[in-house]
Amino acid sequence: MAEYTVPFFINGEEVVTPKTFEVTSPATQKVVHKCSSATDAEVQAAVKAADEAFKTWRKSHPNQRRDIFHKAVEIFEKRKEELGNYMMTETGAPRQWADFNIQTAKDLLLDVAGRCNTLEGSFPVVNDPNSGALVLQEPFGVILAVAPWNAPYILGIRSILYPLAAGNTAILKATELCPRTMWGLCSVFHEAGLPKGVLNMLVHEPANAPAITSSLISNPLVKKVNFTGSTAVGRIIGRLAGENLKPVLLELGGKASAIVWEDADLDNAATQCALGAFLNSGQICMSTERILVHKKVRAEFEKKLVGAVENIFGPQTPAPILINSVAVDKNKKLLADALSKGAKLLYGNPDAVEETATRMRPVILSGVTTEMDIYKTESFGPTTSVYEIETEEEALRIANDTEYGLTSAVFTEDLRRGLRMAKEIESGAVHINSMTVHDEATLPHGGAKESGHGRFNTNKGLQEWVRSKTVTFKY
Repeated sequence: MAEYTVPFFINGEEVVTPKTFEVTSPATQKVVHKCSSATDAEVQAAVKAADEAFKTWRKSHPNQRRDIFHKAVEIFEKRKEELGNYMMTETGAPRQWADFNIQTAKDLLLDVAGRCNTLEGSFPVVNDPNSGALVLQEPFGVILAVAPWNAPYILGIRSILYPLAAGNTAILKATELCPRTMWGLCSVFHEAGLPKGVLNMLVHEPANAPAITSSLISNPLVKKVNFTGSTAVGRIIGRLAGENLKPVLLELGGKASAIVWEDADLDNAATQCALGAFLNSGQICMSTERILVHKKVRAEFEKKLVGAVENIFGPQTPAPILINSVAVDKNKKLLADALSKGAKLLYGNPDAVEETATRMRPVILSGVTTEMDIYKTESFGPTTSVYEIETEEEALRIANDTEYGLTSAVFTEDLRRGLRMAKEIESGAVHINSMTVHDEATLPHGGAKESGHGRFNTNKGLQEWVRSKTVTFKY
């Protein structure tokens, strides 16, 4: 595999550049293949191709788009093992996570295929009885989509699917950490019959990120941007978009809290918190990083939580793989800081040595205080912390004491209490009696505060990619 070079897609054709970079698998820490690295020349070619394709794609019938998406579902199913292997190799994901990504991508395609005909304008009444007006919904044009590595088929497909369904064309700036996975995603659309230039894909070596990103966003033919990733990079994307007066949709980091009330089903809460904290090695923006437990049930809940983690992610399972050793080091540093300042170890061993530097088993802390770095910092890894609470006010204060606001959870048998808390939690989603990790095609997805703005999924996700045009006329 080392001789293979991942190409781009520009105007429907695969492009391999003279300049390449190596892609390393976090599972083995060995180079698995090379990838083409974009320069400004490829940026300009991709933008030109997308702009040219927009002239006809914007006029395509919604049924044509629908049929392409349906065909893509069939291809995803046919190539499921191949596509899953790309993701497992490049990101270290287990087969279950790769399969879930592919299934969710198929669900998104089917859902959006059914929505292609739902975009419609209006015929408002105006003041002059001898005049009329139309309000049209029109696509923007060329869209820049930037998607991350941690759930590449889900986050990659939603970054381009909604814009394409609304009649836009797209450039997917794929992550350098899993370029072959993103190539696989784009190849499905091309195999399904997407016209040339409607979907283009670029990748670049990490050192070129500032120049390539700036070149794409500043190009006058690029009309809107969507980015999923860290809040730190989201700020850069937002600043560049603002400087160029471009609208932007951002889905950024999180520091999700799960509140476990005294009347909660503790077995369910423990299992859901374990899954929410440690699925995909905690490398999900919705991961449960704070568990706020009522004082009356804390001791019992902690035993059940440890049992759930041991049962699902214990030593009988392979040590989870993180995307690189930097992620492991970050989590171990956060843990060391907390423990040095008085936090207690509830589960796990932060000093355990695994077979590779990219592996780390789950760790749970208690006794975390506001002076500890882990209180505020998104770990994006297999760590979570348990906090004791006594009142709803205290639970809400801690849950909202973060710059993030992506998702949260409340465990209680009193639906009125759950709904009351849900109204007060500052986040894009609150899940009552289920884990913080929850995203599906039929629910709007996005954040509050520094977790971003705008929404993916449902008709709200489709409406993100059209703008209104008012037309008046005399009868």
